[in-house]
Amino acid sequence: MKTWKKTGFAFAVASTLVSMPVAADEYAKSYQSWDATSMAKTTLIVAAIAVVALLAAAIYRIVNHKPLKTLKSKIAMGLLSLLSIAIVGANYAVNMFVNVIDTYFAPSYADEGKIKDAEAVSKQLVTKIQEEGTVLLENKNKTLPLEKSSKVNVFGISSVAVTYGGSGSGAADESKNINLQQGLENAGFAVNAELTDFYKEHLPKKEGTNIFSLNGGDYNIYEPSQDAYSEDLLKNAKAFSDTALVVISRNGGEGADLPQSMKDYENGQEDKHYLELQDVEKDMLETVKKNFDKVVVLVNSSNAMELGFLEDEGVDAALWIGGPGSTGLDGVARILSGEVNPSGRLVDTYAYDMASAPTYYNTGDFSYTNITYENTPWGAKEPQTFNYKFVNYQEGIYVGYRYYETRFVDNATGQMDEAAYQKAVQYPFGYGLSYTNFKQEITGMKEDGDEIEVTVKVTNTGDVAGKDVAQVYYTAPYTAGGIEKSHVVLAGFDKTEVLEPGKSEELAIRFDRDDLASYDDKTEKAYVLDAGNYDIKLMNNAHDVLDSKTYTVAQKEVRKQRTSDKAEVTNAFEYAVGDVKYVTRDDWEGTLPTERTKDKEATDAIAKEVERTNFRIDADAETPVDKVEAEKNGLRLVDLVGADYEDERWDKLVAQMTVAEMTALIGHGGYATVAVKSVDKPAVVDLDGPAGINGIFQGIKGIQYNSEVVVASTWNTDLAEEMGDAFAKEALAHGIVGLYAPAVNIHRSPFSGRNFEYYSEDPVVSGKMASALVKKALENGVYTFTKHFALNDQEDNREGVATWSNEQAIREVYLKAFEIPVKEGGATAIMSSFNRIGTLWAGGNGDLLNTVLRDEWGFRGMVITDFDGQNYMSPDQAIRNGGDLMLTPVGDDPTALSTGTKEGVAALRQASKNILYTIAHSAAFDIYKPKTKWWLVVLVTANIALIALVGLGLVKLTAKKKEVA
Repeated sequence: MKTWKKTGFAFAVASTLVSMPVAADEYAKSYQSWDATSMAKTTLIVAAIAVVALLAAAIYRIVNHKPLKTLKSKIAMGLLSLLSIAIVGANYAVNMFVNVIDTYFAPSYADEGKIKDAEAVSKQLVTKIQEEGTVLLENKNKTLPLEKSSKVNVFGISSVAVTYGGSGSGAADESKNINLQQGLENAGFAVNAELTDFYKEHLPKKEGTNIFSLNGGDYNIYEPSQDAYSEDLLKNAKAFSDTALVVISRNGGEGADLPQSMKDYENGQEDKHYLELQDVEKDMLETVKKNFDKVVVLVNSSNAMELGFLEDEGVDAALWIGGPGSTGLDGVARILSGEVNPSGRLVDTYAYDMASAPTYYNTGDFSYTNITYENTPWGAKEPQTFNYKFVNYQEGIYVGYRYYETRFVDNATGQMDEAAYQKAVQYPFGYGLSYTNFKQEITGMKEDGDEIEVTVKVTNTGDVAGKDVAQVYYTAPYTAGGIEKSHVVLAGFDKTEVLEPGKSEELAIRFDRDDLASYDDKTEKAYVLDAGNYDIKLMNNAHDVLDSKTYTVAQKEVRKQRTSDKAEVTNAFEYAVGDVKYVTRDDWEGTLPTERTKDKEATDAIAKEVERTNFRIDADAETPVDKVEAEKNGLRLVDLVGADYEDERWDKLVAQMTVAEMTALIGHGGYATVAVKSVDKPAVVDLDGPAGINGIFQGIKGIQYNSEVVVASTWNTDLAEEMGDAFAKEALAHGIVGLYAPAVNIHRSPFSGRNFEYYSEDPVVSGKMASALVKKALENGVYTFTKHFALNDQEDNREGVATWSNEQAIREVYLKAFEIPVKEGGATAIMSSFNRIGTLWAGGNGDLLNTVLRDEWGFRGMVITDFDGQNYMSPDQAIRNGGDLMLTPVGDDPTALSTGTKEGVAALRQASKNILYTIAHSAAFDIYKPKTKWWLVVLVTANIALIALVGLGLVKLTAKKKEVA
């Protein structure tokens, strides 16, 4: 069908005719274009009747006239019969996939002028984000900035194959991106072209991505071996400049995690993982260090790496650049030249040894050995047998800095074993250098209602203008054997404007008093503020304290309902604990994993619960209904634009919908929502993705934004807000009002394939960045699906993996990144996830989607599934448990389990209301005014032409032959 869309002349003409811009001056009298379902059905019926009639008439004439006397006439009759069957068959296929076709051949609402303007803004913003998100890791002897207009050699195969982002939903069109050489030249540097050409010659051809079979990134190491470097090449490079940039890249992608052994990959070693240098890279770096006076390493990876080599003699400076997106390399070059002072801070902990993290042995592939299921992967001819999978979040809350900043603390004294820490951690969470120096101090702290405000004075004490980040953490009182607590937890942050030397700025960093509470999942089953002193710390990063104040809680407080909650909170996920022995700081040695978790047998209970057809619906307990009559209340969806969720008109509006309309709306949510005639809802377009508009099926591509890690590394929510504004305006220019973004899953492990698509290992940074983007996009009328809700923190086995975790970790680490954009950003759309929480699919988990999301947090809007391509993803289960929309372009309608019972119909209505509410709080009615559906014109015209052709052929072929005298 994709080829048909690209090559079909009629559809190309139609696309040109419908690409005129749409005015948004007033609401239309009707938002219904031609009803594709009815027209396709009518066309099928008429075509079938016409074909049958023609063939019947032909048979009658053949019997009476016996005209088929030659082989040629018999072949012609056969071909016309086949064409007749093909006409009916094609129409039947159109009817089967009418919603898909109607979505992907829908009229275009793109405005080329607005697209051009919006893309210009987006490109400028990508550069700006990169300038503030790039992190200066090393700068020995003030190697950076380099002398302006100087010459540079650029080493590494990645110098001509920069990892701009990742693959899958977060991918983008990279063909027009600024490459590193262009960026450097734009900043005034001269680049050794001979070296660039050498790498281009050794670059393998890049293969395209199969969107139906996403298997992560390309983990081969294509670095040329040292014997490929000729003596003249190095000699000429040394003569060209004494400065060398070395690019080290790592990539990731949807569908698979990064390998913990490189034995199966080109230039990889069995005893090395992907996030450390391979021997061929070490050899290249050694050659560069021996031959050049200044060596600057650019770390082009959104995944944290083992970077101990940056401390080696001969490496003079290093910048972490993440995934720079379309124009980010302009920003990197400006930092190298000194035009911009780097101000980014890391949002992940960089350990010397990845295996030191407690997640290391519980990341990847783990099987239940005694239970299997059959599935036919994309491209396979026969079903294959797979084991059910699980993953243990054994580390509990001790993820990233929460582990490293706690592991070496004496529980009795609170003192850090500094030597042990420094041996484990190279760059702490929040780390980053500058070309200047700053002084930070707390100048005030006050309790303001339910919030605590910390005032921080930041002064530029150096001789170069720059920005600085203020980070406020807290240390809660800890009792051995009590509630688990990280030694430090990020409470809030802010970033200065550009400060000239000697200038100061005061920042007011506010956070909820409730944020100091820890979740007690064992005793109180609620949030708890233990009595004692809470150290409020101004820190340079998660490790180095600059200043502190004390906040005292006089007596223990059990917070059954925090100020921001809409309902009381208690344990909702006790079934997800499993038989895991969770890490505790009271007994590191006895609870930290020291080897990889073994595959194991599932219990009978687990086997029953993960069965892919166990949708947790008791059909016998529901009340059958014969027929559901639609009401005529005279309402249109446009009447409820901006209406409160509790407005009684919603129930009246939804009551106008037929059961068939509700099932079509819910079941066909792949990159769009369908039109609904009874409430005058227009068809609406939603697209990926987190790093820019990515119409996987439609071929719509926007500007590629920086990887989310770079956005987070700016520590600047104003920039995230700017991104929300620019992203939304670009979407609207393309005629899009829904975006599958942002993604806020946690960097639980550096090996996660989609860390480029997620912000950080910390939920506060993740949530604050997402909230700023969501809120600003929604102000523009674009709703964003914050994803993937929840605990979808690895790619291996993501489809249906049983995820085991305790409630404290679930709430404090994994849900908090979603909680913030709901409560602070006003999110109206959420995407659920593939995985199970315990054994219960997240997309059909009422504890997650109703109890926590809607009841506790007060979410109002729709929840869409992740891509609905697995049979355990039941629409009937989803809508009974807070899910609303199935993300599938081919349709997955609720079944008779829902259409034939009172409870099912109620669930259909609730889901429909949630979808309609989100649409009514968007710019949909300003954009989707009715246009001609040219594909229907082509369908009808083609049928008329082909049936006429068959008819004329049959008439001529079966005509009575004149007898020869």
